[in-house]
Parts: sequence; C-alpha cells; structure tokens
Amino acid sequence: MLSIGSFLFNSLDYILIVDSKFNIIFNSRYDSRTNIQTEYAAKDILNKNFFDVYTDVTRENSSIYRCMTTGEIVVQKNQRYHDYLGHEFISHNVTLPIRRRGKIVGVVELAKDVEPLENVDSEESDVIFNEFLETLQRESGYITFSLIQTRNPEMRKNIAMAKTLAKLPNPTLIYGETGTGKELFAQAMITQSGVPRSKVVVLNCATVPDNLMESILFGTKRGIYTGAENRRGLFEEADGGILFLDELNAIPYQVQAKLLRVTQDGTFRSLGDNRDKTVNVKIIASMNVEPEEAITRNILRKDLFYRFSSSIIRIQPLRKRKEDIDLFIEYYIKHFQDLYGKHIRGITGPLREALQSYRWEGNVRELKNVIELAVEFAGEDEILGPEHLPPYLHQRLFEAEESSEKSNSAENDEIVP
Repeated sequence: MLSIGSFLFNSLDYILIVDSKFNIIFNSRYDSRTNIQTEYAAKDILNKNFFDVYTDVTRENSSIYRCMTTGEIVVQKNQRYHDYLGHEFISHNVTLPIRRRGKIVGVVELAKDVEPLENVDSEESDVIFNEFLETLQRESGYITFSLIQTRNPEMRKNIAMAKTLAKLPNPTLIYGETGTGKELFAQAMITQSGVPRSKVVVLNCATVPDNLMESILFGTKRGIYTGAENRRGLFEEADGGILFLDELNAIPYQVQAKLLRVTQDGTFRSLGDNRDKTVNVKIIASMNVEPEEAITRNILRKDLFYRFSSSIIRIQPLRKRKEDIDLFIEYYIKHFQDLYGKHIRGITGPLREALQSYRWEGNVRELKNVIELAVEFAGEDEILGPEHLPPYLHQRLFEAEESSEKSNSAENDEIVP
C-alpha cells in the first residue's frame, strides 16, 4: 500500500489548503499539459483569500465553502475554473475538513484533472472520477458514500437515510446478509459524521471470547480478578466519538443488558467498580441476521433492539437488486483488468445471464471474488465466458443445466410416436 503522502504527490494534480478564514496556506499544482510541478509563488498567492485569487469561484458553487461551513467531505465532478494566472482547468475534487479539538480550522482540497478541456467525454470522465475516489479512499482510509455502487432505488434510500443518521446521536443498526456491504455503510457514516478518527473505535464482536467481552467494552477495576488492573474499556476510548460494533448479536446476552443501559443514558460501571461512569458515544452496530430471528434465538435482547428501532438500515441481498448485478460485473471487470494489467474485451451473453440468475449467497463479496478469479484465468484480450468461472460455480450454473438437457433429450428419445 502507498503511504498517503506518496499517494497525494504521485496521483493528484492539485492540492490546496486554506485556513478557517479561507486564506490560502498551501497551493501546489501539476500541469499535465506542460509536465511541470509548480508551487505558486508565495508573494502571489499565499495568505491571500481564496475567493480573491480564484475570482470565478463563488461561495454558491464552491466545494471549499461548503466543506468549511458544513463539516462534510464534499465530492464534486467536472468543476471548471481558472487559476490566478488565467489557466483553465476541469477537475474532480474531494474536499476534506481539517479539525483540531473538534473545531474546523481549515480545509484541504485534492483534485484530479480531466482532459481534454475542449471535449470532456462523460463516460471517460466517470471512469477517471471513480478510480480517483476509490484510490483516495483506499489509501486514506476515509470511505465516503460515493464509493457505494448501486442502481437500486431502495439502496439509494438507504444511502440518504445513512447520511442523515450519521449526523444524529441515535444508535444505528445496519443489518443484512454477509457480503452486502454493511461495513462499507458504517465506515461511510463515520466519515460523514465528521468525528475525528482518533475518536472512532471498531470492534468485531465475533472475535472476542464471551468471558472477555464485558471487560473489553467497559473496562476493569484493579483486583476484580487475579492480575486485573485499572483499564479503560472501549466506551471510554470512544468517548466523544463513535463505537462501531460489528456483529452485535455476538455479544453475550447478559452483557447486552449493560449495553442497553449505556445506549439509554450514557452510564455504565467498569468491571469491579462501584461508581458510575458517563460517556457520550454514538453506537453504530451491524448484524448478519434478521433482528426478529436473532430475538427468537435469544442472541439479541428485544429491549436492546428497540433502542435501535428508530434508526435501522436494512441492506437487501444482491439477488433482490438485480439491476446492481450488471453494475458490479462491469465495475469489477474494469477494476481487476487494470489491477492485473490485462485487457478484457467483455463478457459472453450466456455467462452474463448465468451470473444474473445466480442466487449470490455471498452477495457482492462473492461476485467480486468470482470476477477477480475469472479475470485472472482469462488471457489477454479475451472475452470472459463460462470456462473462466471457478469450478464450484461452473458446476452449479452450467453442469446441472447440461445434465437436465441430456435427461430431457433421453426422455424425448424414448417417446414412440
């Protein structure tokens, strides 16, 4: 993985930093038309107001102004502007707030130029934009909702709801089958919330032994058991921020009662302590089972579920949003052919139909792995077909069908007119 510094200076065309008064404190541009890296002359631009230097950018259309005033990460495509020297640019921008002790003290804007200026191709521009966003988010660890690919109306509603819930203190529950993208939603909500990463704590509850869960979440008091020390739990670590509990239903039933209390009034007691502690923590939780099923199986308390009931996001399985299957097929073919440095000319009709009809029990994660393997198996300039599938999937999709056809043919041969 690249360091973020390496990524910034090797993959971007433009970096701008302004302070809280919109005064420019850093501005560096690489002009691909001249292959020149230029740090604009300090006397010409540094410490001057951004809107005085970039006169054709207004507060109404400025991603920098929006980011500064809302605290949100702003993503903008195809922004056209002139620099102070009169050079025209079109770029895709991602603008991020800079926080110090919870207060916005500035903004950094990262940009990737789109060319050619006189005839920006929409499809090519979208490809550049998506690659730029994906790389930026992967290298920086800041996942935004723009990375969630969908054509499904229900998923778009989920995204809109998640953006709203990210700004609210309500505990939020995201549930869906394995591989549907629950963690992607959670990470995008964390980014959208504006909470500093130092105040974000993530726990995969399924990896913690039952007998350690309470102490890990709520901390311990010295002497409660042999070797116990005064130790802060994850709720104290996340005080003033967010605690993401992946696989909520893996928390032991009796510990969920303690979790219920802290979601209600923000108070709890460390293991072995006789005094209450108070924290201000937003909880985002995820589950890979339906809440009603989890309650029936006694792996989720009903009263705890009710604490989440006003802020629930249900992610449908991939088989129920068919329009997204084609989207992911094309997206991952492009992604993996670039990753492995080979050209794939497309996908055959029979394979596309088979992938669309498959149930995808592993959801997007399974589809991603299948496409990756197919691209690996394929030769240069090939079209992906059934022969490029992993054996288990080829058997399910095609061999059963061939067997059925042979059986039907045999039955027809036995019919005597």
